[in-house]
Amino acid sequence: MATAPTYCTHRQLKDVFPQVSEFDTKKALYGWVVSSNLHQCHNSGVVTVLYIDGNEVTGTENTDEPNANGEWRYIEEQDVLQYYDDTISDMNDKLAEAGEDFATLSTRIRANASRYLDAKLDPNLPKEQLKDKEGNFDYIISRTAALIAAVFLIRSHDPTSEVANALMEDAQGNIDALNKGAASLSWQTTGDSSKGIIRDVSYTSGSVRPVDTRGRWSGSFDLIRVMIVTGGALDGTATYSVWVKDGDKLGNQQGSQVVTAEKINGDYQSLAGGLQIRFGGSTKTSVATATNEWEIEVAGWQEEVDNSAINSVKMTRR
Repeated sequence: MATAPTYCTHRQLKDVFPQVSEFDTKKALYGWVVSSNLHQCHNSGVVTVLYIDGNEVTGTENTDEPNANGEWRYIEEQDVLQYYDDTISDMNDKLAEAGEDFATLSTRIRANASRYLDAKLDPNLPKEQLKDKEGNFDYIISRTAALIAAVFLIRSHDPTSEVANALMEDAQGNIDALNKGAASLSWQTTGDSSKGIIRDVSYTSGSVRPVDTRGRWSGSFDLIRVMIVTGGALDGTATYSVWVKDGDKLGNQQGSQVVTAEKINGDYQSLAGGLQIRFGGSTKTSVATATNEWEIEVAGWQEEVDNSAINSVKMTRR
């Protein structure tokens, strides 16, 4: 059965709050008494995982009275924890803790934070967030979920924590920006999507590269492929070629070639579908490097904009 996604990893949680490991849910158990190697702790509270000196007890959680080393049970009706070990004379000399494995706790808290974030985002956004083409959630989504998870952990120890309040303010700011359309997500069609988003596929530092596009893309979604065919200076030596999608493949998969070895002159030149491209370098002596390659993500200028600060509301008459 498919499960709802968790938007942040434990590493991302530590990135936003490095002290996160200090906020596990373990609690020390005191007041042990012993009889015939059976150690008992009254008023222990619910125990689902038992730790002795920082190590999880791997013995069986027995349903009957423990009678072998490592066996233990929690009796809910009596609120008493029983632990058997004939090598320990006094459990009060040990650090006994009840709690939950921190990895398990982190997994649950991060999942809860992700569902909380889903509930706080505008209904115009997806019910569950989408991943980008690299299989990652947008950073603003991952960061916001991690901030919320940190808040949940801190408030489980200190409900009035100023640190938790500050982290929640940061998270709420991100949520407000997403809901108002002031922040965009990778899957969204934005107002400038028709102008093209240039990404490096293979690039040699310092070389001539695409620096701007102009015009409006007249087709539907595509990943245009642009490649330097002949290296050299911008004096009629360097050339570039362009591919767009055909019936089977997108442009970045070398669909249909629409520009073939055109000389680069540094001005706006042909790209495709109503767009032009301009190449430039960091200095006047920069040269183009053969086989350097880029993809340009475009969406048609007539497509609906997903991300906008202007939203519609329903009005009724009373």
